[in-house]
Amino acid sequence: MLSIGEVAARAGIAASAIRYYEREGLIPRAPRRGGRRVYDEAILDRLALIGVAKAAGFTVAEIQTLLRGFTRRTPPGARWRALAERKVAELEERRAEVERMLRVLEAVARCECPSLEACSRALRS
Repeated sequence: MLSIGEVAARAGIAASAIRYYEREGLIPRAPRRGGRRVYDEAILDRLALIGVAKAAGFTVAEIQTLLRGFTRRTPPGARWRALAERKVAELEERRAEVERMLRVLEAVARCECPSLEACSRALRS
């Protein structure tokens, strides 16, 4: 059995993150020994999965869906695929928004207008 500090060190995350994941239901509530959380090594696999999901940009709610939002008969690959497809669409939208923002900023950066009113007229055209 591992202490929360040992799990944190081996997983490369803060102990507070482990407590947060427990509160959010991403990991099972740890049994206590002497009032302290103790974990089986299997928790490291679950934390690695959470880390991959976070690196892919999934929110806590999306990770909850991945871990427990499907029926038990839904294979893990189907879960990942469904969530990944939604996340890709979301990121494509965000990319388009960022590209629009960049075009506006590039136009503003070239501004040599003598007044804000002149700048506003130039940007409208």
